[in-house]
Amino acid sequence: MRRREREIGRREEIEQVIGQAAVCRLAMSDAGRPYVVPLCFAYEEGVFYFHSAPEGRKLAILEKNPAVCIELEAGVSLKRGESACAFGMRYRSVIAFGRAERIEQREEKRRALERIAFRYAPAAGPVAPEAVDRTAVFRVRVEEMTGKRCD
Repeated sequence: MRRREREIGRREEIEQVIGQAAVCRLAMSDAGRPYVVPLCFAYEEGVFYFHSAPEGRKLAILEKNPAVCIELEAGVSLKRGESACAFGMRYRSVIAFGRAERIEQREEKRRALERIAFRYAPAAGPVAPEAVDRTAVFRVRVEEMTGKRCD
């Protein structure tokens, strides 16, 4: 990180940002061309979880190249200034790198889907068995993760 004074170094603070983020963005490489999608997600103990339709561009890319980058932010607001160049943004962000692994085992898929559902709708209850069967579920084990704050 170029500006070390903006780095979030403590894992607890990085995980606070993850906990407050509404969306994660998954960046992939499709034959050398970047492709980014916003996702609902869950995070637990160094692992991100996300789900997908059982077919489509994202799955095709991940089958060829599972290396991914995840971006999240929290506390985003506009910082006003006296001139155009004095404007900026306030935020805290996290960037993580890892490899997307498709979860095949049914019970593990169900648990991952319930983590995601609980994150957004804690009272939603268990995931229906047919939803588990028709959904692709992935995990990304964090290999490297950094945080940044702009005040």
